[in-house]
Amino acid sequence: MAGLTLNHFLVLGLILFLLGGYCVLARRNAIGILLGIELILNAANINYVAFSFYGGQAAKYDGQVFAIFVIMLAAAEAVIGLAIVLAIYQNLRTIDVSATESLSG
Repeated sequence: MAGLTLNHFLVLGLILFLLGGYCVLARRNAIGILLGIELILNAANINYVAFSFYGGQAAKYDGQVFAIFVIMLAAAEAVIGLAIVLAIYQNLRTIDVSATESLSG
């Protein structure tokens, strides 16, 4: 990785985090919100792996282990989130988040 520094990875993580935050705050669609959360978790993974790569010998595998846990958490979040979205769609016939405020069909 010639020429790449920790700052490059931090900027990439920041851009992904901001895009994910915008997705979560601006979308009314439940699937879009879940995709925004996935972007935020991927930004955290980039930071974990970058810090483990540039952190020296003491923290060589710590960031990679944290990244694996975040990937497992993201998979569980996707399964549970999609199950909730499907249940909402089955009851309300929409995945618009504002329609779920009353939780009545």
